[in-house]
Amino acid sequence: MSDGRVHRIAAIPADGVGTEVVAAGRAVLDALAADSGGRFSFEWTEFPWGCGYYDKTGLMMAEDGLEQLQDFDAIYFGAVGWPSVPDHISLWGLRLRICQNFDQWANIRPVRFHPGVTSPLRKADDTPLDWIVVRENSEGEYAGLGGRNLSGRGPGNEVALQTSLFTETGCERVVRFAFDLARTRDRKKVSSVTKSNAQQHGMVLWDEVFERVAAGHPDVETDSVLVDAMSAKFVLQPEDLSVVVASNLHADILSDLGSALSGSLGLAASANLNPDRRFPSMFEPVHGSAPDIAGKGLANPIGAIGSAALMLDHFGHHGEADRVRAAIDATTGAGVVTPDVGGDARTEQVVDSIIGNL
Repeated sequence: MSDGRVHRIAAIPADGVGTEVVAAGRAVLDALAADSGGRFSFEWTEFPWGCGYYDKTGLMMAEDGLEQLQDFDAIYFGAVGWPSVPDHISLWGLRLRICQNFDQWANIRPVRFHPGVTSPLRKADDTPLDWIVVRENSEGEYAGLGGRNLSGRGPGNEVALQTSLFTETGCERVVRFAFDLARTRDRKKVSSVTKSNAQQHGMVLWDEVFERVAAGHPDVETDSVLVDAMSAKFVLQPEDLSVVVASNLHADILSDLGSALSGSLGLAASANLNPDRRFPSMFEPVHGSAPDIAGKGLANPIGAIGSAALMLDHFGHHGEADRVRAAIDATTGAGVVTPDVGGDARTEQVVDSIIGNL
């Protein structure tokens, strides 16, 4: 990146604790920029979209929202969902609308174990654990194909069809992405998650693509594991994992399991990437909007701040991204953590500590 680069970021805090954690991540990024000697800065534009916007307008985002977002360098997202709006409306009306229309087909979700945070996994006490879930983010089980019909037959007779979509192109590009990522890691291994014993069409295509791509990467170790067996492996043999690539639904579930094993969903970062860079990528914590603690200053900002580190990586600021991750570890190691991981710190105390540790 050239000196003086201004990164134009669209901030969408959306709902619940999203407003708190996006503010936390912005504070950390702005502190880094202020310390960069003018090498880079952030220009923020905040959008008021989410369930509150829906209550006023009947829309989760502006009708021309995608056009408004298209020219930004990245999107920084909080969390979507509120009891007043059905979940399928809030998700499809905002987050998935952005992901699908901007072809953010690679979703990466690192599973990181932080010092000072107790994991429910006993193996984490004395075994170095660190892996990344790569999620196919554009099709699969979340393609949105199907419908409901025959309601005219009367109560109890309606039919719903939900169709998964697996394309050779979609499978191949995310599998290749996983192999490229594995080549950057100490443990060069890709584990494919499948369910081809029961899903004999889409998942068999996935398996065939994986085998073909693997043949072109003899330097990368591989294995192919059924999703039920992989869920057990996350618990029993996590030290054998490096890069785990899976379909939209499988990776969504497994990455939440990984986050829980690390101590809390509040710790989990993610990036929805358009690797071709034809559209802006979107960075967001994995946790939800948490209406029960929204506005109380108890939200864990680490997932959002870790997502900000992934944004820095996306911009090529790898040193700064590593500084953020090190500052997070220094903060958790000092016991400055929120209640979801057994501490008593408030959101702003964690943010102040991370900034101080930069």
